[in-house]
Amino acid sequence: MARRGTEERREAYGLGLSAEARAAWLLRLKLHAILARRWRCRLGEIDLVAKRGRTLVFVEVKARGSVAAAIDAVGPTARARILAAADLWVAAHPHHADLDRRFDIVAVVPGRWPTHVSDAFRADDLDLARRRH
Repeated sequence: MARRGTEERREAYGLGLSAEARAAWLLRLKLHAILARRWRCRLGEIDLVAKRGRTLVFVEVKARGSVAAAIDAVGPTARARILAAADLWVAAHPHHADLDRRFDIVAVVPGRWPTHVSDAFRADDLDLARRRH
C-alpha cells in the first residue's frame, strides 16, 4: 500500500517538473528571462520567477485536465501564500526591489499548448476579498 502512494507522489512530482519546464519555455518564447525555478522559502514555493522589461513575474504553474480547473486551483489561500513568498523573494534579491510585480498562472493541460494567464491576480484582489468576509 505504501509503495502505491510513493509511486503516485513520484508521478505527480514528475508531472509538475514537466509542466514547469513547458511553462518556462512558453515564457522564454514570450521574451521573459527565467530568474528562478522552484524557489523555496519558509512560506512555500514559487514555481517560476521571471523578468520581462521592468516587471518581475511570479508564476504559479498548474497541470490539470482543463484550463478552468487549473485557474480554479489557485484559490485565495494559494494566492496569499504566493504574494507573501514573492515579498520574501524580493527581500532576498534586493537589486530587483524597484521593479513592478505581476502574478501570472500558466495552465498546462494534456495535449495542448500551455495557457498563460497574465496578471491573473493582484495583492489588492485579496485585500478586497478579505474586506467582504
